[in-house]
Amino acid sequence: MKTIKHLLTTALCLTGLAGFAQIGLQSELQYFREPGFEGVNMFETPKADSVQFEGLKVRVGGDFAMQFQGLDHSNDMNTLIDLSSNFTLPTANLNLDVQLYDGVRMHLRTYLSSRHHTEAYVKGGYIQMDKLDFIKEGFLEGFMEMATIRIGMDEINYGDAHFRRSDNAQTMYNPFVGNYIMDSFTTEPYAELTVQKNGFLVVAGATNGRLNQSPTPGDDGFAMFGKLGYDDQVSEDLRLRLTGSIYSSTDQGTRDYIYGGDRAGARYYQVMHDTTGAGSDFDPRFNPGFAYQTAFQINPFVKFKGLEFFGIYEMTTGTTGADVDGDFTQLGAELLYRFGGNEKFYIGGRYNSVSGDYGSSASEINIDRINVGGGWFLTNNILAKIEYVNQTYDGDGLMGSRFEGGEFNGVMIEAAISF
Repeated sequence: MKTIKHLLTTALCLTGLAGFAQIGLQSELQYFREPGFEGVNMFETPKADSVQFEGLKVRVGGDFAMQFQGLDHSNDMNTLIDLSSNFTLPTANLNLDVQLYDGVRMHLRTYLSSRHHTEAYVKGGYIQMDKLDFIKEGFLEGFMEMATIRIGMDEINYGDAHFRRSDNAQTMYNPFVGNYIMDSFTTEPYAELTVQKNGFLVVAGATNGRLNQSPTPGDDGFAMFGKLGYDDQVSEDLRLRLTGSIYSSTDQGTRDYIYGGDRAGARYYQVMHDTTGAGSDFDPRFNPGFAYQTAFQINPFVKFKGLEFFGIYEMTTGTTGADVDGDFTQLGAELLYRFGGNEKFYIGGRYNSVSGDYGSSASEINIDRINVGGGWFLTNNILAKIEYVNQTYDGDGLMGSRFEGGEFNGVMIEAAISF
């Protein structure tokens, strides 16, 4: 009964928001990534000053996603729970975007319902400044034509994979259902400067590495992150982008949530959970669990007409809370073909792997995943997708655990609305 009440409340909220949108609250904002089809393959927000400031504007938006899961799983010890084919918990977001001043915008996202928290709670938000006219008209105008400043408690701009992932109910930018195995996504207090000029891109930022804040002694660490890249529409048919990102934290209690900062939970429900109750809302992702670390991620992106490639080469080296050193490597490759009127259809596949150890061959871990599927943008704000997924576990570091000889596979169907 409680779940039904949550779903009814969510549906009423989204219905009401849609009604508000029809009467004019869906304002056009400056330097903004659209939540639907128009936002696909956008990374950093553009610097084109294409929207005239006409005073305070509030844009009320929402995301809604629902999945049908048909997965099976197994391990060598035959200790996993039984899975059935059924719908999973629908998820929903409430988004507030406010044009506060010319070149100054605020974003706030609330998870109305998620796998890890069925109750509503704030995911995070930020203020973005693309002009500093609130200080003085024309203040640093030449620099701000290239620069964007963000300050808030939200996701940091490390790597490019976070631009293509599902953020709870916002799944429009992800061509598949699940996110990457080693999911470099976190919400932390941060300050970030982005400079874009003639296709070149530089990002520099800092955070304290913490998801839950505490002013107590010992929480005095910090993390630095940055990105260098080039992104250019070379011709009408060809776009090229290549970026390299780095994240480095100190050894002073940063808690390091870079691979464990998503509070919404993973998309594949109850896979690899065993009959003793062992399992996590974040399975089947892998978090190295480093207390502090240095990570870097390289991301190529190529789009030629309807053919699209996105890749990940990522390495992280760090130390666990038990002072055990380790390093892990993640590989990812997506190949899609978008077709039909305005490329509203797509088919494709993704390969993703994570391998590494905690300093010895006895701790070696290997995880591999393949996704094959496609999608259809029924409208700019409605997406339906289907995929087949297969993930396997191997390595001496998994011996005796529920992941020993582990595997899950099957079909996922997802429908999503974002506006």
